[in-house]
Amino acid sequence: MARVQVVDGKNLLVEEMPVEIVERKGRGHPDSLCDGAAEELSVALCKFYREKVGRILHHNVDKAVLVGGSSEANFGGGKVTAPIQIYIVGRATLQWDGCQIDLEELFRDSIVQWLCRQVRHLKPEHLQLNFKVRRGSADLQKIFYDEDKPPLANDTSFAVGFAPLSELERLVLETERFLNSEEGKRRFPQLGEDIKVMGVRDGDLIRLTIAVAFVSSLTPDRETYESVKEQIARFVEEEFAPKFTKRRVEVFVNTADTPDSAYLTVTGTSAEAGDDGQVGRGNRASGLITPYRPMTLEAVAGKNPVSHVGKVYSIMTQIIAQRIVERIPEAKQVYCYMVSQIGKPITDPQVVSVEIWGVPAAKVENEVKAVVDEVLGSWKQIRDGFVERRWQIY
Repeated sequence: MARVQVVDGKNLLVEEMPVEIVERKGRGHPDSLCDGAAEELSVALCKFYREKVGRILHHNVDKAVLVGGSSEANFGGGKVTAPIQIYIVGRATLQWDGCQIDLEELFRDSIVQWLCRQVRHLKPEHLQLNFKVRRGSADLQKIFYDEDKPPLANDTSFAVGFAPLSELERLVLETERFLNSEEGKRRFPQLGEDIKVMGVRDGDLIRLTIAVAFVSSLTPDRETYESVKEQIARFVEEEFAPKFTKRRVEVFVNTADTPDSAYLTVTGTSAEAGDDGQVGRGNRASGLITPYRPMTLEAVAGKNPVSHVGKVYSIMTQIIAQRIVERIPEAKQVYCYMVSQIGKPITDPQVVSVEIWGVPAAKVENEVKAVVDEVLGSWKQIRDGFVERRWQIY
């Protein structure tokens, strides 16, 4: 039975802090592309292992780096002159019973296709995908198993989750999601998928700075470019933001532009020229980068969903915090911290610490502990949720 500590929140609610900062990197951002490519390889390996062996085998392919390409983008067109290179690095089970896995042959095309779906003007010839995956260490493989009993943690690590989202967090998250949605692309077809939203709340004033790559072939001239920028700012300020906050919102789009430069890309991502990417430098498991919340540097994408607590606990803590808020209406804010010990069952963390605001911790301690036990007991469903892509992890 995990040791669960329930305590009263001591600091200000994030909504009451004088300043709040929130960031989200969209699906076409180089860091998001690295996260996604690593996770797609992990999911593909899980499905392959289950099909061939009947269970998930040891792997952690959670290191990936994107080396930006080169391009020439002009109003009305352009071309990619050097491809984007992506290196996926990690450890995996590459052979058993005399069978050898060729990652390049089995998975390259599916990951390239996934990348092209993320950035609609990206083509396979714009990409070079490289696998640097080796066999895992013998000691970690020995403690790894995917069976009907709780697996042993393959790392000593921690994770933290929180709920609910603040107004600024929700606004930043939904603004990027809308601009990258089908509806958003219908409204603003010139937009690429590399969209970053930085939100700053200074008292009751919210400023959103949106960096968005324009697709050069869909942007015939500077007049169109400037007009669409103005339309985006006006739409978010006047139509979109009021759905999430009553605070005053100011929106700024592509503020680095000069009379001689504009954020134009051939494909819709800065990865084609001038920007690189890496797993773990983007959104946390909440879908956001939230310096005013407790966070971990643990990258979630690419880790195995069976026993890597950096991945499993990142979702468990989010679910615990959210369920507490849903079941205890008086709870205004919840933080959940969880830490493992390598070699011990993932269902038996060293400690689970829950911080709660709005209601005395002693009053709801039993209810909180019941939620924690419930979520720890659902480790199979959480494992399978990664394979089925049910969890937002970046």
